[in-house]
Amino acid sequence: MLLPPRPPCPLPATTMLTAEDKKLIQQVWDKLQGCQEEVGAETLQRMFTTYPQTKTYFPHFDLSPGSDQIRGHGKKVVAALGTAVKSLDNLSQALSELSNLHAYNLRVDPVNFKLLAQCLQVVLATHMTKDYTPEIHAAFDKFLSAVAAVLAEKYR
Repeated sequence: MLLPPRPPCPLPATTMLTAEDKKLIQQVWDKLQGCQEEVGAETLQRMFTTYPQTKTYFPHFDLSPGSDQIRGHGKKVVAALGTAVKSLDNLSQALSELSNLHAYNLRVDPVNFKLLAQCLQVVLATHMTKDYTPEIHAAFDKFLSAVAAVLAEKYR
């Protein structure tokens, strides 16, 4: 049984995004336009391969590489991240419904949000190569950590 939700807590100072972080995140996101479905599918496929325990939440999916279900869900994941990118100053409100869905309906272990974030970082670095600078990596790491924290808020 889950405990009643607590009011959102402010994120630790170490995860606060600076103006430069926000600029870098937006630049990367702009580069993803037109290939969101591919990035999402590759991220999910990488997560399922690297962390097979995450497959348990998708028993009804065809988990073979490139399946329509992987591509469709990957597109949803990237769209949700796009919503977060548009709301960098208010992630809790922007992701509230998604947080509720994962906590109360799907009951996804919050660790999976971090695993997905790691896989997305690898996909971005692989595709962007030298353009995925240490500064971009650090900004995206803070962003994805903040998203994971917001998605896990309802579990507390």
